[in-house]
Amino acid sequence: MLIQGMGGNQSWVTEFVLLGFQLSAETEVLLFWVFSLFYAFSLLANGMIFALICLDRRLHTPMYFFLSHLAIIDMSYASNNVPKMLANLVNQNRAISFVPCIMQTLLYWGLAATECLILVAMSYDRYMAICHPLQYTVIMSWSVCAVLAATSWSCGFVLALIHVILLLRLPFCGPREVNHLFCEILSVLKLACADTWVNKVVIFAASVFVLIGPLCLMLVSYTSILWTILKIQSGDGRRKAFSTCSSHLCVVGLFFGIAMVVYVVPNSNQREEKEKMLSLFHSLFNPMLNPLIYSLRNAQVKDALHRALQKV
Repeated sequence: MLIQGMGGNQSWVTEFVLLGFQLSAETEVLLFWVFSLFYAFSLLANGMIFALICLDRRLHTPMYFFLSHLAIIDMSYASNNVPKMLANLVNQNRAISFVPCIMQTLLYWGLAATECLILVAMSYDRYMAICHPLQYTVIMSWSVCAVLAATSWSCGFVLALIHVILLLRLPFCGPREVNHLFCEILSVLKLACADTWVNKVVIFAASVFVLIGPLCLMLVSYTSILWTILKIQSGDGRRKAFSTCSSHLCVVGLFFGIAMVVYVVPNSNQREEKEKMLSLFHSLFNPMLNPLIYSLRNAQVKDALHRALQKV
């Protein structure tokens, strides 16, 4: 939808159209049911993990405290993008108003940046637990965990707010078609009828801050962890130490690998279609895989679930 500007010769966009994948009607209906099942499973699995951590006192440790935050982020992350995407699969009217679009962009960036920083906090927790076990309970106190979590959420949403403020200063006067599944910031920027150089520089700088910087910190911490594990004499001890870290490494690899391809790797041919697929994985499959990785590979979570089922 367009409205006339004050001068009478300029039109301004009041809503966008999310183009999505543009498949046949039969394929889109099939995808609607498949993605709906994945979305429901993601909410159920993450909700189950969050409930187990809250209810089972044996899981009241720093590691599971951060894991509960990850579950909240994954549920929120999927709920921000997937419902509108599902509606668009069965609805020919794919319009989204300007304000909901901007809110979707804010939440997308805020939750993604927060997840990056929470994953860093989790790697620091594993580093302290394995490399400095005698000092672990003193250093990783509940106050320290609360500060790390609060800092992650605050930094994530301050960065997102900066992006949105810079986005709101831009005029949008058509076209209004967003070539994406949701209001992803780079796709929305392409529709601005003004110079977006500052926005792109800030996005790249923020990506370095929440992707490359944290990834380097995690590589350093896991190098130290690996070195410490290799020095453990007992085979059982080594296996237990590896098991506590391997789940986290799987999640880190999935999350950071996809995010860096989208926001750090330079432009390439057919980039937009690849970004749609990667964003779909990020929004739908990653939140579903995280609880599977943690629950299937973690004996404590499985034991907590078994105890909870026995009480029912």
